[in-house]
Amino acid sequence: MPTLFFVQGFRQKGRKFEPDQPQQAKTAEAAIASAERIAPARTGVWAYSANVDVEADTYDEPQVLFKAGTLPPGVAD
Repeated sequence: MPTLFFVQGFRQKGRKFEPDQPQQAKTAEAAIASAERIAPARTGVWAYSANVDVEADTYDEPQVLFKAGTLPPGVAD
């Protein structure tokens, strides 16, 4: 199963968190670097990887590569 890498930031609007669209990265290192770049402009950000079964269109549980700031409950726990 291939491993995909993603970065997702969050902005806080009152008590709610508004997620950015997850952005795919080519490598774990690229995902971490991207997360570090956007972290100062977001309430929270995380970079993660997930194994994907393309035929079944299913994703394994994400593995946290990097997190910074405040994230919504249940994200990157």
